[in-house]
Amino acid sequence: MSSPSPDHALAADAGIADCVDLWQALIEGLIEAVWLVDPFDLRIVAANRVAVELLGMTRETMVGRPVIDLACTPEDLFFWEDVAAGRADHLLSETLLRHRDQTLVTVLRRVSRVKCANGLSFYVVGIANQSEQRAVENELEKLVAELRATLESTADGILVTDLDGAIRGFNQGFAEMWKLPEALLTERDDAGVYGWMARSVLDPGEYAARIAAIGHDPLLEASDVLALRHGTVLERVTLPQYARGHPIGRVYSFRDITQRLADEKRLTLANRVFEASLDAIFVTDPEFRIMAVNPACERMTDCRSAELAGQALTQSLQLWLGDRPHRAILDALARDGFWQGEIAQRTKTGLTFPCLVSLVRVLDAEGAPFHYVGFVKDLSEAVAARQRIEQLAYTDTLTGLPNRFRLTERLEFAINLAQRERTGFALLFIDIDRFKQINDSLGHIFGDRVLIEVAQRITHCLRQVDTTARLGGDEFVLLLHQASEFGAEQTARRLLEVMTQPFAIDGMKFSLTFSIGIALYPDDGESADDLIKNADSAMYHVKERGRGHFRFYRPQMNVDLLTRMKLDHAMREALAEQRFRLAYQPQVDLRTGRVIGVEALLRWRDRELGEISPGQFIPIAEETGFIVALGDWVLREAIRQGEQWHLQGIALTMSVNVSAVQFQQTTFIASLAHMLAASRLPPGRLELELTESILIQNVDDTLVRLDALVALGVRLAIDDFGTGYSNLAYLKRFPLHRLKIDRSFVRDLPDDESDAAIATAVINLARALKLRVIAEGVENDTQRDFLLAAGCDEFQGFLCAPALKPADFLNLAERIGLADATPLPTSAPNLETAH
Repeated sequence: MSSPSPDHALAADAGIADCVDLWQALIEGLIEAVWLVDPFDLRIVAANRVAVELLGMTRETMVGRPVIDLACTPEDLFFWEDVAAGRADHLLSETLLRHRDQTLVTVLRRVSRVKCANGLSFYVVGIANQSEQRAVENELEKLVAELRATLESTADGILVTDLDGAIRGFNQGFAEMWKLPEALLTERDDAGVYGWMARSVLDPGEYAARIAAIGHDPLLEASDVLALRHGTVLERVTLPQYARGHPIGRVYSFRDITQRLADEKRLTLANRVFEASLDAIFVTDPEFRIMAVNPACERMTDCRSAELAGQALTQSLQLWLGDRPHRAILDALARDGFWQGEIAQRTKTGLTFPCLVSLVRVLDAEGAPFHYVGFVKDLSEAVAARQRIEQLAYTDTLTGLPNRFRLTERLEFAINLAQRERTGFALLFIDIDRFKQINDSLGHIFGDRVLIEVAQRITHCLRQVDTTARLGGDEFVLLLHQASEFGAEQTARRLLEVMTQPFAIDGMKFSLTFSIGIALYPDDGESADDLIKNADSAMYHVKERGRGHFRFYRPQMNVDLLTRMKLDHAMREALAEQRFRLAYQPQVDLRTGRVIGVEALLRWRDRELGEISPGQFIPIAEETGFIVALGDWVLREAIRQGEQWHLQGIALTMSVNVSAVQFQQTTFIASLAHMLAASRLPPGRLELELTESILIQNVDDTLVRLDALVALGVRLAIDDFGTGYSNLAYLKRFPLHRLKIDRSFVRDLPDDESDAAIATAVINLARALKLRVIAEGVENDTQRDFLLAAGCDEFQGFLCAPALKPADFLNLAERIGLADATPLPTSAPNLETAH
């Protein structure tokens, strides 16, 4: 056989060059990256701009390069080796490509062999960059896992199975594609469905082998083409389904590609690329009249290609008004041969969705516009994902209000605006008073409904330019733009007023109040954190002073808070290091002058702060809950000291104060019983002093607790009697032994008539209830004489002695004498029977 003449070789080379040049112009405007590969030496003969940018290479370094140099996976290496051996000519799957900086890029790659009209053929490698899509999918998996199946599979027919192959569901499109009989649609029959599918394919053996391979690899992602007996050709894409990073099943998606395959047989290289694109593609004449569209474009416009053919492009794509493109688009096409922009596309049904549009000019042999090719990418999923992520990140899910992140953004904007315009604004920190009681008593669902209504009431009190944010729980923050101190006060008063209107939820009516702290920019802080902190501090001071009001921030508030924090920390260290101590104030019989008992009083000397009054640290301990641990220590220490004196033959009643927080602990009675059981102090020598506030809270429960304490044998007294709001009907039911007259009623005796009347009334009440009565704070003989004459039984105070160390107390008791030991009571008097 003779060799081809030089003229024929030159003609062949010219034909190749002409074909490459033609398709270089076409692929240059594609959104996807495209290579053309010579089928003989498997070198890249053309690559578009997107392909060059995708790998960070220049066109010069890519064109002429062996395609196998760019293969990064065994699958690609094996494929090109099979191509060289003549065993394969097409491939579609996801793979990895290596960027010039050595990073890996995830792509969807389709390889097809196509023939030109002149008989030449090429391998067309279409590559879609999947990196951004993967990043979006990873973010969505964390926030909206329920959308995973939709994002991973958008084919018409869907079949979902678990890892064992059991069918979890399929849609109508699947049933229609496979022409499932009615019996398989109305009753669950997995074996029947699988059997029907196996019988419907033209090649059951290959189908069964492929199903087995998929079943053996739960992570396998695969794409297959299935030919059915009734003539339909389906593209099957199988993907693993994940939950929290682990495979839980598999999604099979099926697309009817029968018509597409028939069309592909009649199309040239351009038609193959055209039909295979994942994005919408249209081709127009030089006057922008549509000549052809791909299936993706049909889906995007809700129109068939026959309907679109001959239409002006503007009738289907919202690019411009009128029959001609906008002047800027025409200029870009004339200058660059390319234009790209985002539009809002509208379907026939009125649905609008965002799209990225690219227009590419195709020139004829004379250099005149021959066609315009458009590429449209649906951005709906990406935009929806971004919006959903933003909503989750910046919005409170319960009330729909901005959350802390959004508030911080708006605060920063308000600060910048105020600095630029030399104005100010106000920040209100709101806390719902006693909201915890609603959650504890009625449940969190009811509490959530209350929060929603509170949010609505707050919003209705503000201007549109203002911001209401929920920080969490029952805390809200209001940003009042360009508001003065007067404006902030007016808003606070409106908020307090709107809360006076009763709430009515599920037939239950109730009222709530706000505690509001106000900080002003720039006087009370120049940063968002400082303003929120100082408004919170002002709100806290409202809580301390009775709730239900508002207060402006003052610098001293932070000093007070820091002092309280320092004291709280110092208390906890002091208890751990045993720096607390008890002092004992004698309790004296008014008639005999002898000591009948002691009150254990807590004392604390800090190494840095010196001697600290109980009036300073006890309220903080009660607020933080530390009083429970501190109170337990006091009880143990008082019982230990009482036991020691008892073993020495000293018969005294040991009185110990019990706070409301400590008394209400569910373990209080059991803990006290354990302490007494471990001690040799007779329970009757221990007296617990309770405040009136303890007794009037949940009277029935309190009575049960008091009876349990009396059953232990301890004595009970009401401390500071007369300062609370005791109901005498309740008082007579309680198993009490003694009343204590508060020092505020003793201080001005006998000169103050009101104090004298109150003291006398308490003494008479105690006699009527058969209770002993003791007065505290007695400092002089005149007070003692008055109390004795009025019938008081006992007293304590500086007239006898302050609180003393144990040794000093014994010295005092030896000087003035101890009362004779009296029989210990076994129970409190039954006052209701007595009266």
